[in-house]
Amino acid sequence: MWHHSISSPTTKFRYLIPFVFLPLMFLLQQVSHGQERDDRATLGNFKGIQFMSSDSLFYTNFRFRMQNRLRYTNVLDGESNNEWEARVRRLRLRMDGFIYTPKISYSVQLAFTRGDQDFDDTGVPNIVRDAVMFYNFSDDFYISFGQNKLPGNRQRVNSSGQLQFAERSLVNAAFNIDRDFNLTLHLNKHISDMPIHAKFAVSTGEGRVAVTTDDGLAYTGRLEFLPLGDFTNDGDYSEGDLEREPTPKLSLAAGYSYNDRTRRSGGQTGKSVVNPFTLKTGYADMMFKYTGWAYMAEYMRRDVDNPLNFLESDPLQAIHAYKGWGINQQLSYLLQDGYEIASRYTYVKPHHDIQAVELQTEVIEIGATKYFKAHRLKFQANASYLFRDGVFNNSNGKGTWGGTFQVELGI
Repeated sequence: MWHHSISSPTTKFRYLIPFVFLPLMFLLQQVSHGQERDDRATLGNFKGIQFMSSDSLFYTNFRFRMQNRLRYTNVLDGESNNEWEARVRRLRLRMDGFIYTPKISYSVQLAFTRGDQDFDDTGVPNIVRDAVMFYNFSDDFYISFGQNKLPGNRQRVNSSGQLQFAERSLVNAAFNIDRDFNLTLHLNKHISDMPIHAKFAVSTGEGRVAVTTDDGLAYTGRLEFLPLGDFTNDGDYSEGDLEREPTPKLSLAAGYSYNDRTRRSGGQTGKSVVNPFTLKTGYADMMFKYTGWAYMAEYMRRDVDNPLNFLESDPLQAIHAYKGWGINQQLSYLLQDGYEIASRYTYVKPHHDIQAVELQTEVIEIGATKYFKAHRLKFQANASYLFRDGVFNNSNGKGTWGGTFQVELGI
């Protein structure tokens, strides 16, 4: 551990520059190359801002990250529905550590932007994203208790700071199960040199906004199998092959979530409804990496017995849960000097029960990223074309062009 102090600066700005920017660049240089995991506390190999008590019974480390975004959207409907978006997409503070013994660890993550707080759906600024405690029986088996991500689809369990596009796919937006207050069991085993990760969670089912719960809980499980061995630096929890895996690496996974009588349109997300839904969500995904190439695919499907409902805030206004299926695929290659090119194809198909309010949607995206310090400091440029009902032409009034430039910086 290290400590330093800074003497009082003068009033002239030029004397502040070394004290403000040099420590930041130093910290960026000191950050470990290990990937950020949201399913356990980060304790080892951390080289950023940290503190250990003199008796070694208390340890904590601090991180922040921000995503600053500029986006343009051109809707091809013949009207003036073009939009500019210039904002801080995410600004987060994270603290991980242990108390008394490394067997008792914790992770806290706070969000400070409106779009990151579930505000539009709930009207409540949900600043707390994660507040979870872990008890580690061993390196292979631990439990978590509190609010954090459920063991859902791959792109959701990956941190938003580990993405190779500025945002997750439309499949994730339609079907993911997000965060919840939960009790989760985590088991990691090896069969010969092949890792297996199993996770099972029991949660409230209403997500971050809930202050009380009923007997309608959610049950979620995920199983991961790595037949070619571990990825370098937990690379199966990160998009793009930044490690240039010298041998092929593959992760295969599947999971299922049963959310019994939730009162939100997306289960853990979405607006509150009058009549409870029961959502049944299945998913399968994979990640492959080798010598700079990376391929990721995920399939998700959701079944809802009665997907049409009404808003709790306005019982005369209809709302629905998304029933149907979708698939997302991403292919990328890491060039020299930290440049990456990537492509993505997304397909979402609504069930006939909701085809009156939802259309078949496809999205084609290309991206270019410059990594300065892995995912901790990167510039991203994306272009996309969204089209509906399978009509792929520029005269389709249901199509949308989009472009995004985003800078991510964090420790």
